[in-house]
Amino acid sequence: MCYLIAKKFNDMGCIALQTVHGRHLADFKRTLIAEIGTEEVQLVTISRPSAYGEYEPYRFVDTEQEFEQEVKKLSLSEVNQ
Repeated sequence: MCYLIAKKFNDMGCIALQTVHGRHLADFKRTLIAEIGTEEVQLVTISRPSAYGEYEPYRFVDTEQEFEQEVKKLSLSEVNQ
């Protein structure tokens, strides 16, 4: 088990999805990066949230679809500012 984290640079907090390591996770991250780039939002895989206070507060989502929607909102928020 691991957590996929999406954090907008220089903002507090992040979006977190509990998931598992493997090819599916790598493909999911690669697809998201292709869509949003790496300029504003970083995607990181961590072992447990309690070990990474720099990403707090965590906002947990339940599905990959919800994670993808929230990540896209993060990347679009810079455009709309």
